Amino acid sequence: MKILVIEDDRTVGQYVKRGLEEHRYHADLVDDGMEGLRLASGGQYDLLVLDLRLPGMTGLEVLRTLRDRGNNVPILVLTAQDAVDFKVQALRSGADDYVTKPFAFDELLARVEAIARRPQQLRPPVLKVADLELDPATHEARRAGDLLDLTPKEYAVLEYLMRHQARVMSRTLITEYAWDYHFDPGTNIVDVVINRLRKKVDSGRTPKLIHTVRGVGYVVKA
Repeated sequence: MKILVIEDDRTVGQYVKRGLEEHRYHADLVDDGMEGLRLASGGQYDLLVLDLRLPGMTGLEVLRTLRDRGNNVPILVLTAQDAVDFKVQALRSGADDYVTKPFAFDELLARVEAIARRPQQLRPPVLKVADLELDPATHEARRAGDLLDLTPKEYAVLEYLMRHQARVMSRTLITEYAWDYHFDPGTNIVDVVINRLRKKVDSGRTPKLIHTVRGVGYVVKA
């Protein structure tokens, strides 16, 4: 089982990492929310141990962003907040369990083991629009069977539009999804990425699948 520990307190982070490794888990440690989100999005981890107070991006934002993207990796939250409302907020945002700081490592380990015993998540379904297919499990996109060479941002934008196929999505919503809520909404970066996607997805092919709705946003539909 491969575990990513996202904790900005190096003492706590190293304590958790070392304890997990002593029990024969593979554990990596990062201390920044943005970096944690990037690594967690890659699909190589079986569990996240996630602190909620992080630089760059809060743990709650990491949690919500992953769930908004359809990423179902189990997440065990570490929180110094012991109020019931705070725990409920984390669970409703998609956390699988939580441990309140300060904590005994044996309790954290028991919760990790409990999550590990749960049945594995089913493979997420492949998204399809006409002959365009996107596989969230492998992060691959294909048109008529041909693999598309997409950058991470191109993939994120295409995935978002395909998850909402036939619905017009605004530039603001696309920006919030693909740039993790931390991007200047005044930029034309969404238009740039859409233009690159059109060249890779639609150029020389029919039907055209990426459409502009003037003054509103973009939509993927056959």
